[in-house]
Amino acid sequence: MSPPRSAVGPLEGLKVIEIASTIAGPACARLLADFGADVIKIEPPEGDPVRQMGRHVGDVSLYAASILRNKRSVVLDLKSAEDREVAHALIARADILVENFRPGVMERLGFGYDALSKVNPGLVMVRISGYGQTGPYAQRPGYGAICEAVGGVRHLTGDPDRPPARVALATTDYLTASYAAFGAMAAVHERVRSGLGQVVDVALYETAFTQLEPVVPAYEKLGIVPTREGPNLPSMAPNSLYPTRDGGYVLIAANSNPTYERLVNLMQQPELLSDPRFATIRSRGEKPHMKALDAIVAAWTSRFEGSVLEAMLQQAEVPSSRVYTIADIYQDPQFAARAMLQRVPHATLGHTTQAGVVPRFSATPGRIRHGGPEVGADTEAVRREALAPKET
Repeated sequence: MSPPRSAVGPLEGLKVIEIASTIAGPACARLLADFGADVIKIEPPEGDPVRQMGRHVGDVSLYAASILRNKRSVVLDLKSAEDREVAHALIARADILVENFRPGVMERLGFGYDALSKVNPGLVMVRISGYGQTGPYAQRPGYGAICEAVGGVRHLTGDPDRPPARVALATTDYLTASYAAFGAMAAVHERVRSGLGQVVDVALYETAFTQLEPVVPAYEKLGIVPTREGPNLPSMAPNSLYPTRDGGYVLIAANSNPTYERLVNLMQQPELLSDPRFATIRSRGEKPHMKALDAIVAAWTSRFEGSVLEAMLQQAEVPSSRVYTIADIYQDPQFAARAMLQRVPHATLGHTTQAGVVPRFSATPGRIRHGGPEVGADTEAVRREALAPKET
């Protein structure tokens, strides 16, 4: 069994059913669970594929220990009529259902919103898919990486002289999970007024596309198709990785005029303030000027050891940092002070260290109550709850 649940957090009292796999759906439900919602994860007998992803210690999935935390796990075979009856009973008492199958799958299983809402009119159904529930691409399979390509993100990722790169993290899945959790909360709030639930339709490609917010009007009005900028922030300088004498890099982001002035003063090159190419944010953002300014800054940073340079920039209040690895994060006092590395008890491993809860609440914070349970750890208890008479 999972460790005893302790109901805490602003979402205490909300019941969530998760019929989702891999990342976006489970991450959405994990956000809700972190803040006190009672999340029951329905898994097939073989378990969620996320239990096979990432690194393992023996047979223990470290990824599952984190992304399934604060949830209860029940094994139900939704191809079985008996198990579908249990799932229906659970959903009939739920506030939120999170699913991330291809459109039509839930309907074929008998879990379409029209059918579910007849029994539970207040149900909020969060539907996460590659391309949404409608449109000509709705039936296409879509993972976060694929939808980054469709959404325009992949075209802008990497160096301009190389093929499009990828971030080695599920960024679009996690951003989608955040949108989905926000949508769920907005729908629950609306239910207070109307008494009715609704469908929250979240598409991975649309999540990716929202990151192109400044690109969209620029293409329509100016016909600009931006391309990859490498480590630079488009139309902003100095904002890039700059080399240090010891072979490392420091990221400097002198975006505003006051910050740029502080950087120039630190560099002791006052002419960079009067040079018309660099006098304003807009002029510094023009591509030829960006390249010229980046070369000047790089020549200056190359004179210093990375640790010395970082200290100088911090003293001058210029936003900057060396590029952290996970090993650096484990040693960093800011992560420690903000409890962003939390030791969570684990029955087999003793504990796992997991990323802390975000966002941070002043009065009713979320917390990690327990790590991800073993597959089906709560099946017996949840079945009893599902089939027990409803309270009146």
